[in-house]
Amino acid sequence: MIVAEDGQEALDYLFGNGQYAGRDVSNLPALVLLDLKLPRVDGLEVLRQIRSDARTSRLPVVILTTSKEEQDVARSYDLGANSYIRKPVDFIQFAQAVELWAVLAGVE
Repeated sequence: MIVAEDGQEALDYLFGNGQYAGRDVSNLPALVLLDLKLPRVDGLEVLRQIRSDARTSRLPVVILTTSKEEQDVARSYDLGANSYIRKPVDFIQFAQAVELWAVLAGVE
């Protein structure tokens, strides 16, 4: 598991920039858990950039955030989020949902 402290670090990791320059960008995560309220670059912009690049456009992205704003939900789905989960969330239920998603998606 890779944890990025802010949106810019997440983008740098995914696209091999900044401190991740030289990283094998063909080795993508199986799933991105994305908070909308990230410092430096917000989650919606991270999602937009993920979806706009051919290398990451099909990367599964689950929004995991405290935002209850309907416009955030709508915008997330408009930008291509696979799911939107509001925190706090019961960890066991969340883990079961991710496990089920991985089985259905064929991701190990």
